[in-house]
This record gives sequence, C-alpha cells and structure tokens, in this order.
Amino acid sequence: MIRQLLLSSRPLSWVNTAFPFAAGYLLTTREIDLVFVLGTLYFLVPYNLAMYGINDVFDYESDLRNPRKGGVEGAVLDRSLHRVTLWAVVITNVPFLVFLVVVGSPLSWLVLAVSVFAVIAYSAPGLRFKERPFLDSLTSSTHFVSPAVYGLVLAGAVFTPSLWAVLGAYFLWGVASHAFGAVQDIVADREGGIGSIATVIGAAATVRIAFVAYLVAGALLLLSDWPGPLAAILALPYAVSVLPFWSLADTDAERANAGWRRFLLLNFLTGFLVTLLLIWTWVLHPTVGTIGGVG
Repeated sequence: MIRQLLLSSRPLSWVNTAFPFAAGYLLTTREIDLVFVLGTLYFLVPYNLAMYGINDVFDYESDLRNPRKGGVEGAVLDRSLHRVTLWAVVITNVPFLVFLVVVGSPLSWLVLAVSVFAVIAYSAPGLRFKERPFLDSLTSSTHFVSPAVYGLVLAGAVFTPSLWAVLGAYFLWGVASHAFGAVQDIVADREGGIGSIATVIGAAATVRIAFVAYLVAGALLLLSDWPGPLAAILALPYAVSVLPFWSLADTDAERANAGWRRFLLLNFLTGFLVTLLLIWTWVLHPTVGTIGGVG
C-alpha cells in the first residue's frame, strides 16, 4: 500500500513543486526557519500525493487503457486502494495546511486556497477541470506556479515588473508542458471518455501551441533583471524537443511519449541550471530576493 501511494505521488515530480516554493521563500527571507522547512516538506510530498493521488483515483478507467501508466509516469491504483488514497491525502495534507494558515497572512491564505483548489478541481468529480479544454492546461500550470507565488507572498516579497515577467514565463512553460503531455494520452482519453485540450483540437495543433508557448515564455524572461535573461535560453530545448511531433496524427499520438520522457530528463538539467542562476543572483544582489527583483 505504501509503495502504491508513493508511486501515485509521482516521486520524479516532487521537486517540481517543492523547489519553486523553497526558492521563492528562501531567496526573499534568506533564512532557513521552521516555515521554510515545513513548507518545503508540504510541497514535496503531501501536495503531490493530493495532486496525483486524487487524479489516479478518478482517472482509473482511462488509466487502465493507458499503456504508460503503472510506473514512474503514474500508478494504476487498484480499486481497493481508492478510499485509502483519499484518506491518505486528507491525513497528510491537513496538518501542514493548518500550520501554514497559522503562520501566514490573509493574502497568503488566498494564494494557498487557490493552489489547493486547483489541485482538487483538476480531478474531483463535479469539477473535473482536466476535462475542460484549455482550462485543463491553465489549471495544471497553476499547480506548479502557485507554490512559487505562495512562497513569495508568505515571505513578504515585493512584486516588481521583472518578477511578474519571471512568473508569467513560468506559467506559460507550465501551460505548454501540460498541453504537450496531453498529446500522448489522446487515444486512451478518448476511449475513457475524457476530454482535454489535445482530444479536442488534436495532436498537431496542441504540439504547435506548446511550441509557441515555450518560445513566448523564453521571450518574457528577457524582460527580467540580470541574470534572469540567461534563463530564456533554457526555454529553447523544450521548444526544439516538441518539433518532431509538429504534424503528429491523432492515431499516432502515443509516439509523443518519447518526447515526454525527454521532457522529464530536460527538467532535471534545467532545474540544475536554474539553481546556478539563483545562486548567482544571491551573490550579485545581496539585498535582492530573486531574479525578479524581490526585496
């Protein structure tokens, strides 16, 4: 059961939500305190268990038809584990959320509420934002950008135009990544009766939207404070990575899984390089919180 729950939380993706919170909070406060530690732990595991565990429970029928599920890209939870998974989400999330509310401000409560709502709304019956084309990609991107915004707000950051450019670029990167990720599931989602941006507009159109979004994200980073513009280069490998699928037919959509696996590897390399940029920023601007110019 524990193994299945861990698999359901997508360990490969833990850093994608914990790192943005930690970076935003630490580079603003420049202190490692209890809030930093518990906040990072929350966005590392419980948050991901909620995001992906709820998804695995309510996407069970389509996951059965999806050949890429059952490994690091997602668990196929046995029906007997569905109730356990939902309880595990509640038990692991609530204590952290209570703590974060106690130490936060009304604005941080709002950001945290949006973040948690997006996690639930994406997969939960009655909401199912993942089945609302275009809203699905916007919600998915919120999953990853909101921890960064929350960390910044919780730390008392000042939001400058440069910082908005960085967050906007990050959000577009998330939209592009979700859209491209949905391409590989077109066949399984259609068989399971699940709609998505990719099932509605098709594989080729979705890939092209992802390509443009990656490029615009890179362009936005050029508007950030130095050395932020250097991060614009990091958007290019993502755009190039989806190009082989520019004219992909819907019937061959599962071929996009090769690009998705490449995307997962790119994330580790990009994360390493972004970390170097943040360290550089720390050294260059001892009174500035992040690349975006947070005081």
